[in-house]
Amino acid sequence: MRLSQLEFGSLLSYSPRGNSIEILHARDFMIALKTEKFVEDPKTLKPVLMSKWVAETIQHDRGKLPFSSYFHPNAILVPTPKSSLMKPDTLWVPERIASALAKIGLGKVLPCIRRVKSVLKSASSLPRERPTAVDHYNSFRVFGSLSEPDEIVLVDDVVTRGATLLGAANRLVEAFPKTCIRAFAVMRTISNPSEFNQLYDPCKGTIELRESDDTLRRP
Repeated sequence: MRLSQLEFGSLLSYSPRGNSIEILHARDFMIALKTEKFVEDPKTLKPVLMSKWVAETIQHDRGKLPFSSYFHPNAILVPTPKSSLMKPDTLWVPERIASALAKIGLGKVLPCIRRVKSVLKSASSLPRERPTAVDHYNSFRVFGSLSEPDEIVLVDDVVTRGATLLGAANRLVEAFPKTCIRAFAVMRTISNPSEFNQLYDPCKGTIELRESDDTLRRP
């Protein structure tokens, strides 16, 4: 793979462990994100789809977000595929998020990367069985014809170690070697609950490929 490091941004965080009120609230938010549920808009107190809430929050807070440069009218937003092969009418949360961002002028959606082979779902796999970035890379293909864009943003719902994003980015860089490729995940996993700060926790960081073939996400 050509890329050993990928820049990424994320808006929210949650921890799968711990039982504080803040952690439990963030975990509920993660479930709502994964299932594209309605959440209460804090400004209007009315229900809004999670994908729309994410897009409108980014638009509202762009001036202070560390990854604000990722989103603008000409940004190409590529939804990250699910671990399984896509079936008709299947909920594809990253595509919903990318479409919500595009709808308010923060990019253009291009679903050009697909799985040609399913992989194990990391969330339900033992650590030693989780697909590596190379496994993901081998399961992806880029489809369609497109003139080389200046920049691509891979869009995902949740990032843990970042193997999926790094594998997808390496497929894209083969097709578009001169394109700046970055990633955005709405939420990042904080494995150690003592390191969890709060739900709304924007950051910009990196995903690195290690010699052991696993990935390291910072922060």
